[in-house]
Amino acid sequence: MRAERLRLLAGLALALALVLPLLPLALWSLAHGWRFPDLLPQAWSLRAWGVASSAGVLGSLGLTLGIAAATTALAALVGLPAGRALGLHDFPGKRAVLLLLLVPAVLPGIALVLGLHDLFLRLGLTGSTHGVILAHLVPVLPYMVLVMASVFAGFDTRIEAQARSLGAGPVRCFLQVTLPAVLPGLLTGALFAFLVSWSQYLLTLAIGGGRVQTLPLVLYAYVAAGRNDVAGAIAVLYALPGILLLLGFIGRITGRDLGRVLRP
Repeated sequence: MRAERLRLLAGLALALALVLPLLPLALWSLAHGWRFPDLLPQAWSLRAWGVASSAGVLGSLGLTLGIAAATTALAALVGLPAGRALGLHDFPGKRAVLLLLLVPAVLPGIALVLGLHDLFLRLGLTGSTHGVILAHLVPVLPYMVLVMASVFAGFDTRIEAQARSLGAGPVRCFLQVTLPAVLPGLLTGALFAFLVSWSQYLLTLAIGGGRVQTLPLVLYAYVAAGRNDVAGAIAVLYALPGILLLLGFIGRITGRDLGRVLRP
C-alpha cells in the first residue's frame, strides 16, 4: 500500500510539473502589455487568441497533427516486425542493426538534417508533406523499434503456438493473441513517436522548404517577430496535445493506484 501511495504522489507531482510551465505562456497569451518588473501584465486582451484561432494557425495545427499521426502509424507498421525480429531472434549483424538505430540519436541534429536534405533533394521529396513524413521517420523509428524489441524480448511465443494449434489463422492469432499482449508497449512507443514527430522544427523546415507550414514553424515566426502574446497563445496550442497525452498516460497509472489505495 505504501508503494502504491508513493507512485500516486509521484504521478501527481509529475502531472503538476507538466502543467505549471503552461501558466506563464497562458499569461503571455492574455497580456496586452507586460514589462519588467511587473509580476502581472498591465493590461489584458484576447487579441492574441484571435490570431491563434485564425484559419492559418488552425490549418498548421491540423497539418502538424496529421503529419505526427501518419509518422506514428508508419513507425508502428515498421516497428512491430522489426522489434519482433530484434527481440526474439539472434542473427548475424544484429549488433550492427542496433548501432544503426542509435545513429540518429548520436549524430548532431544539424548534420542529420543536412544529410537528409541532400538525399531527399536528389529523390525529389523536398517541399512536400509526404517527404516531411518520411523524414520524420528517421528520428522516430529508433524509439518505436527499440521499445518493441524490449517488449518482444519478454514475449512468450508459446501462446501463439497454442492459438495456432487450436485453429487460429495467422491474422486472427495476431489480432487476438499477439497484439493484446504487446499493446501496452506499442502504445508507449506510439507516444514517443508522436511527440518526437510533433516537435520537429529543423527537419520540417529543411525538407518542407518552407512550404509545409507546421505549428513549430509558425510559432518561431511569431517569436522572431517579437509578438510574445501571439507566440504564447500558439505555444499553449503547441504544447497541449503532448501534455494531454502524457497526462492521460499518467492518469491511467495513478488511477489504478488510486483505486488500490481507496479500496477498503
